[in-house]
Amino acid sequence: MFSAHDVLETTNTTGLSEADATRTKYERIGEHLKRQIREGQILPGTALPSEQQLASLFDSARSTVRQAMGLLEREGLVSRVQGKGTFVSDQARQRLSCGLDILALVIPEVLSGFYPSLQHSFEESASQTQNQMLVCCTRNNIDKQGNVILQLIDNQVGGVAIVPASTPPTPGYQIRQLQKAGIPVVLCHRPVEGITAPLLGLPFREIGRLAGEALVAQEHRRCGFFAPHRTRTTDLYLEGFQQALADVGCTLAEEHSYFGAPGVIDMQELDAEIASTLQQMLERPDRPTAIFTSFDSMAERIYLHLTKMGLRMPEDISLIGVGDQVRHSVLQQQIASVTVDETRLGHRAAELLDQMRTGGMAIETTLTEVMPVEVYQGTTLGPVNTNV
Repeated sequence: MFSAHDVLETTNTTGLSEADATRTKYERIGEHLKRQIREGQILPGTALPSEQQLASLFDSARSTVRQAMGLLEREGLVSRVQGKGTFVSDQARQRLSCGLDILALVIPEVLSGFYPSLQHSFEESASQTQNQMLVCCTRNNIDKQGNVILQLIDNQVGGVAIVPASTPPTPGYQIRQLQKAGIPVVLCHRPVEGITAPLLGLPFREIGRLAGEALVAQEHRRCGFFAPHRTRTTDLYLEGFQQALADVGCTLAEEHSYFGAPGVIDMQELDAEIASTLQQMLERPDRPTAIFTSFDSMAERIYLHLTKMGLRMPEDISLIGVGDQVRHSVLQQQIASVTVDETRLGHRAAELLDQMRTGGMAIETTLTEVMPVEVYQGTTLGPVNTNV
C-alpha cells in the first residue's frame, strides 16, 4: 500500500541519476512519482498526499510540487478531484509502460496515391513533439494488418494512426486490441464498424458527386467508372457519381464500369486488365466520353493507355481521378482530380494522438472530422466532343 512514508523513504535513499541532475526540481519530483507508478508501488486509484505533505517530503516549495502535479495531470497520469485530492489515473501504468516516443502510421501503400503526403506531414508533426515515427504498410490485406497490429502492441508504441484495410473490411477486434493495450488510435479516411475512436474521414459520396458534376458541367452524359476493387468506399463514390448523372437524366451503364480484383493495391497487377477494358469500352458505339476513377494511381494508368491508343485529353475524352491536393509528379499535375488535403490530415492525426496520450482526450471518443475536398482542373477535363 502506498503511503507518505513510502515517498519519504524512497526519496531519501535514491540518488540522482545523470539524467535527473539535468532536470528541474519539479521534473525530478514528477519522474520520481512516475517510477513508483510504473513499478506498481503506487496503484491506480490511489490518492496522493496533499501538496503540503509532498512539499515537506521532497523538501520543496508548494509551487514546485504544484508544477509537478500539473505535469502528471497533462500526461494523463493523475486527476484532481475538487475537495477530495489528487488520484492516480486508472490507465497511468499503461501509459507509462507504452513507448510514448514512437507513433505508428499504418497504411495500405507508401509510394502512391494519398500516402506520401500523409507520411510526410505525420512525421513532421510527430517530430515536433519529440516522437519517432514508424511506417507500416499492409498492402490493404487484413491478415497482414493484424500481424502489424500485434507487433505494434508488443513494441508498446505510443499511438497508431491507421488507414484501415478495406477488402474485406477491417474487423473491429483488430483495432480493439490496440485500445485494450492502452494505445490510442486515430482512424484515417474511413471508420471501422463497432469501434469508437477519433475519425478523420473522407466524404466519399461527396467526392463522387463533385467528380460527376465536374463532368456534367462539361456536357458529358456518357461516362465510365474505374475502381481498383469493389468496397463500401467504392459504393459511396458510385452513389455520389450516379446522383450527379441522375440530376441531368443520365445513368451509368454497367458496361461502362470496371472493378479490379479484391485486395489489389498495386496498379501494375491490373495494368493489362485496365488496358483491355478500356479498349473494349472505346470500341463500343456508345463509348464513354469521360472517365471517373476512384484512385489517382489508376488514373495515371488510364492516362498512359489512352495516350497509347492515340486519344487526346480532353479533346477526345476527359479523365478525372481522386487523390492528394499535393500533385507529386508531372503526370499527376496533368490529371484532373477531386483532391483531399492529406497534409492537413496527417498533422491532425498526430495532434489527436498526442492529446490522447497526454490525457487531453479519451482513447474512446466519438470525435469525427470530415476532410474538405475540392476539384483540381488539371488538363484532362474539358467539354464533350460532339463528334464522339
